[in-house]
Amino acid sequence: MISDALRAVILGVVEGVTEFLPVSSTGHLLLAGRFFGLGEDNFWKTFDVLIQLGAILAIVALYFQKLWKIALGMFSNEDDRRFVIGVLVAFLPAVVIGLIAGKYIKEVLFNPWIVCFSLIVGGAILLWVDQIDHKPHEHDATKFPLLTYLWIGIAQCLAMIPGVSRSGASIVAAMLLGADKRAAAEFSFFLAIPTMVGAFAYDFYKSRAELTTDHLGLVAIGFVVSFITAVIVVKTFLDYVTRHGFQLFAWWRVIVGTLGLVALALGF
Repeated sequence: MISDALRAVILGVVEGVTEFLPVSSTGHLLLAGRFFGLGEDNFWKTFDVLIQLGAILAIVALYFQKLWKIALGMFSNEDDRRFVIGVLVAFLPAVVIGLIAGKYIKEVLFNPWIVCFSLIVGGAILLWVDQIDHKPHEHDATKFPLLTYLWIGIAQCLAMIPGVSRSGASIVAAMLLGADKRAAAEFSFFLAIPTMVGAFAYDFYKSRAELTTDHLGLVAIGFVVSFITAVIVVKTFLDYVTRHGFQLFAWWRVIVGTLGLVALALGF
């Protein structure tokens, strides 16, 4: 048996590596808990959500200058204000669906079979989209049309099914709507900030009475590890997808999903 601290480190690495890649961090965390005994009780399910804030803060740190400029300019600069409105428009569908169906989604859809099937199907879609000649006409994630932001937000809601991938759904939608690969990936980063901060606040509020001092210590470990790992991943991810596309991540999804189904069929 591994210690709780080591579990927190491993899950923090999994979260930091997968949060911004189109491979589904939730799906990987769920499979890790199932097959490697990295935590399957209620605390560890809450832990998986809480440490996502560490990965989100990595985006804030890496894009601090741009985000600070937008924050200062949104009351006086039309472009900055329009981008903030765009992010809020994209964020709104997740709020509505989460409030209406969040409990059902967690109780019914959070199982490894659905994760594995979602990984495989999402991988096939990512392969298809990556090979289309898009002739992209949107090259700046801060200047998409407002309707594009809305459609990306609606697509992101599919990621409430574990294994779909929040970043994958938003990237695919953005590319189909005319964004180039880099701009699509960057907007998925920006949209992650309100989406995951909202999920963190909601889960923390619901679980606050159950979290002990030991629990908070484990969350802190996972938080720091996910932050450091996400910084490294994000800095390399954009350059990689600009040059090579998403095939590597698509095949990773298919392989992990297939191996997961085999393991489940064998009774693991």
